[in-house]
Amino acid sequence: MTVRGRADGRGRRLRRTLGFAAAAVSGVLLAGCASMPDSGDVTSVNSSQRADADAQVRVYGVPPSKNEQPQELVAGFLEATTSDDPDYDTARMYLAKNVKRQWDPSQSTTVLSQMPQVRVEAERSGGDRDQAYTVTLTGRQVATVDAKHAYTPDERQYKAELHIAREGGEWRIDALPGGLVLGVSDFQRIYRSVNKYYFAELRPGTASGGASQDRMRAVLVADPVYLRKRIDPVTSTVKALLDGPTTWLGPVAATAFPTGTRMEDQRLTLDDSNALKVRLNDRAAGVNQEQCLRMAAQTLYTVQESAKVTDVTLQRKDGSRLCVLGKEQAKWYAPDHTAGQPDRQYFVDGQHRLASLADADDKPRQVPGPLGDGGVQLRSAAVDRSERRAAGVSANGQSLYVAALQQGGALGDARLSVHETAKAGLTAPSWDGLGDLWVADQDPEHPRLLRLPSGTGTPEEVRVPGLDGGRITGLRVAADGVRIALLVTKGDRTALRLGRVERGGSAARPDLSVQELRSVAPRLEDVDAVSWAGGSRLLVAGSEQGGLQQLQYIDTDGSLSNSSALPGITGVRAVAASENPVKAQALVAEGDGGLVRLLPDANWKLVTRDGSAPVYPG
Repeated sequence: MTVRGRADGRGRRLRRTLGFAAAAVSGVLLAGCASMPDSGDVTSVNSSQRADADAQVRVYGVPPSKNEQPQELVAGFLEATTSDDPDYDTARMYLAKNVKRQWDPSQSTTVLSQMPQVRVEAERSGGDRDQAYTVTLTGRQVATVDAKHAYTPDERQYKAELHIAREGGEWRIDALPGGLVLGVSDFQRIYRSVNKYYFAELRPGTASGGASQDRMRAVLVADPVYLRKRIDPVTSTVKALLDGPTTWLGPVAATAFPTGTRMEDQRLTLDDSNALKVRLNDRAAGVNQEQCLRMAAQTLYTVQESAKVTDVTLQRKDGSRLCVLGKEQAKWYAPDHTAGQPDRQYFVDGQHRLASLADADDKPRQVPGPLGDGGVQLRSAAVDRSERRAAGVSANGQSLYVAALQQGGALGDARLSVHETAKAGLTAPSWDGLGDLWVADQDPEHPRLLRLPSGTGTPEEVRVPGLDGGRITGLRVAADGVRIALLVTKGDRTALRLGRVERGGSAARPDLSVQELRSVAPRLEDVDAVSWAGGSRLLVAGSEQGGLQQLQYIDTDGSLSNSSALPGITGVRAVAASENPVKAQALVAEGDGGLVRLLPDANWKLVTRDGSAPVYPG
């Protein structure tokens, strides 16, 4: 069924195609269809009010009508760019022949707070037939999406110009910038966030952690991008994967696909068993089995964002098989491959000991070993991803200890001590998935970011250019070891930054640095706590200017996550979330009333009034 709408130049004009699946849930739209009137005015449809729940509704633009005036022409063109037309054929009907094929809508997308304001100005000339128009688009820009589909928050004033002239007696746009400009509501309706996956390049400075160097170089990293929702999701996702990592992640991640690899088929589909076959061009014909399995792992993890795939088969151009990889085999390449029990949380109890709490537990338990039996009074702690060791910062913030989580283990000497006159001491530590331990010294006179190789090696200072006079007051390292979330305090404000861990030098003399810090929560004036909550998602507690503290999910590209809103909680000082992408796990927070926990489909529940510093392994 198709519903058509047409409005004047200031309104919205679209036609919407509904499948039976949508008809079943769109009672309001279809309730009167049995007696649909065949006359009367058509009411314009404001696309900003369309609900994402109406996911099966396909929206298409309306071609320009005969003798369309410039104002209407521009409105129709902008509307057509918000449609579900795969190749923007309708939008191109508004363009002059000389630019119809040159215009590249995939060049970039500018996201505005709302649809742009349009001002049309006539250019006077010899006669009306020679007259042309300059069209100015203005608005408040909130973000951009580049040619590799990477989203970047970027708030500023937006201004662009189009040009309209006669062609064959009709007005057409004969000059315009490349790319698209969309209001944020249309952007959210049209696009979805997808994680592509590439391999971390872990060269010098990588700890062994008991794993082979081959294993260390085969860790998948999530690379979030925005793709159109209803335009063949599986095919568009694989095409985006073959384009390679985004510009920001590129220096520390690489694809296993040979340069120039492309799909041979125009469209990909899953078979009855949810298996995916991808036929590749000759660039991939000669890969060995290990490289092919890595290519398949990238494909499987990436496509899982769009469809539930059981296995991936990669084929040569002639259809012969290169390799096949199932879901269970693919787990070997996951960054959380060494993870222990994902339903267990840890915290510091009222006696300053390390305690644990499983989702099924009503009461906390002391962990075995010296960090749980009071061998040292703790302020914060971190448990490695295998849950065999833990690191703890002493109650005065001046010493870092590492000990086994087993009865009878010895505490040993502090692995790191900071000067006694340091005002703030050490931050809560964090383990990456490679077995390395990270911590920051908050000394205002000499702030440092430090890494302890294998958790017990000599602390190495990690350079962090771009702090701009701020100091690191909190950190969480991703399981892949190449991304780190930093709380950076400058004056009386704390901002959230995401950094890229680059490894240079040699194995004997590694040179680590955190490069290209990017703002992840630009709308939050002050950030109080952060935790990783998935491959490219963070759980953040913070407040906007003049506003109350909020607890929300934010994607690592700075866009708000599509996750549902979280129940409110006050005075959050620390948060902990699971990175498990498959199963929803409890959230834990330290707030004004003590330590509280939020289980799936439940409300916040008090764990203990004396607990603090909650963490998941990592």
